[in-house]
Amino acid sequence: MRAIVRDRYGSPDVLRLEELPKPIVKEQDVLVRVRAASLNADDLEYLYGKSPFTRMAIGLRKPRIRGLGVDVAGQVEAVGKNVTGFQVGDEVFGNMTVYGLGAYAEYVCAPARAFALKPPSLTFADAATVPQAAVLALQGLRGKRQITPGDQVLINGAGGNVGPFAVQIAKHFGAEVTGVDSTGKLDMVRSIGADNVIDYTREDVIGRGQRYDLILDVVARRSMLEWRRALKPAGLYVMLGASTALLLQGAFLGPLLSVTGSRKTAVMWWWKPFKQEDVAFLSQLIEAGSLAPVIDRRYPLSEVPAALRYLETGNARGKIVITV
Repeated sequence: MRAIVRDRYGSPDVLRLEELPKPIVKEQDVLVRVRAASLNADDLEYLYGKSPFTRMAIGLRKPRIRGLGVDVAGQVEAVGKNVTGFQVGDEVFGNMTVYGLGAYAEYVCAPARAFALKPPSLTFADAATVPQAAVLALQGLRGKRQITPGDQVLINGAGGNVGPFAVQIAKHFGAEVTGVDSTGKLDMVRSIGADNVIDYTREDVIGRGQRYDLILDVVARRSMLEWRRALKPAGLYVMLGASTALLLQGAFLGPLLSVTGSRKTAVMWWWKPFKQEDVAFLSQLIEAGSLAPVIDRRYPLSEVPAALRYLETGNARGKIVITV
């Protein structure tokens, strides 16, 4: 099979397309012929290995895991003898985060719990956008408190990878949603249901004086202390994506700030990749027409490096998909 691999940390230039043996199917495994994959911010972290946490997980001096990519959609080609939930020909989607990555390939193989049946209404490309970004959005929005109708919810980074799912899910829960992003993404954010939009390049979101019941910070660039000023008295701020420095600061400040008043702040440590109950809930929303993927660009497998370079620009409006 063909697969994207690397032998060292670095820019997309370290990646190459290589012929590898097809994975061996074990008793609990499902072998999937990949039809589509999608990019996530984590790909850049795994690629560059800048964070000490990443290096501790996948290799200090060089990556032990040669492949990249976590989101996958395709057809079941083989199942292990102990697998009962899938059969050859099933159309599935899944997440390879804890199963060795490697979604940028013609085949992936993982335990059956890594996959679920694809929502029938979705193409493979659409389905490949869901496993990580949509689950992150859902768990970030309801991991610490339930959204109630009429709540004011702010999504910082509403036009990127996770943000469009978060906007639509928050709207499903009955929230009044404000999406924050750059100028070129605001029309898309409006089109998926945001009640209000803010261009962070032209206006200080925190300084404008509006207060929110829940803030989901997908692309954290500012301290929890600053964001806390934008919370209502019983509001909650959740940091989903950030630099190592901000994550460490949040890990210390979050519990401390939360015990000193009614406003709560937290780093999203509770993420559970491809939790089946959440996947089932998201599939129901998709089939009901309440949740739809947003795809910016598609690239063939051979152009994964170019796709990652585009992801690095921060200009993507929604997901970037790899077709296989």
